[in-house]
Amino acid sequence: MMDANRALSFIEEHGVVLVSGRGPAPRLVEAILGEPIRGSWWAHPRSHEIFAVLQRLEHSSDLAQCRLVEGKVTFVHRRLWPALVRLQGYFAADRLALIRQEHTPSGKHVNRTVGFSTWVPRSVKEAAEQLSQAEAKRLLAPALNRARRTAKRKRRAGAGG
Repeated sequence: MMDANRALSFIEEHGVVLVSGRGPAPRLVEAILGEPIRGSWWAHPRSHEIFAVLQRLEHSSDLAQCRLVEGKVTFVHRRLWPALVRLQGYFAADRLALIRQEHTPSGKHVNRTVGFSTWVPRSVKEAAEQLSQAEAKRLLAPALNRARRTAKRKRRAGAGG
């Protein structure tokens, strides 16, 4: 089973990964386990170990947790943040909002979001200015292609009604 450091390397290599949902990006929980998962990873015998790795990753300053790919929980490695800034107009604002899990005094877990323009560091915004739109599109191809298809479907549905 992959530890948090190896999981972080996996995310860095791929740039964009889905935490547990299925889609056009690699699925992190399966990489952590080293095997496919049927159903929810919470039902897996090693779910507590998976959760511990995910908890460590949530606190990494090299990762943004958002809903970039198909609205599913996604980790985006820091190396791709300039591409996100460069192409932010291609994504709905809620897809770029940072997800932070907070523990309330009652022990409950609550997801809070931080708007994209708030969480992106100035240095990343500056790096985005040096990045061509073509290179940004190449880097974010899996997420971007899915965002375009979703936008087209919504336009067609709106035009037909």
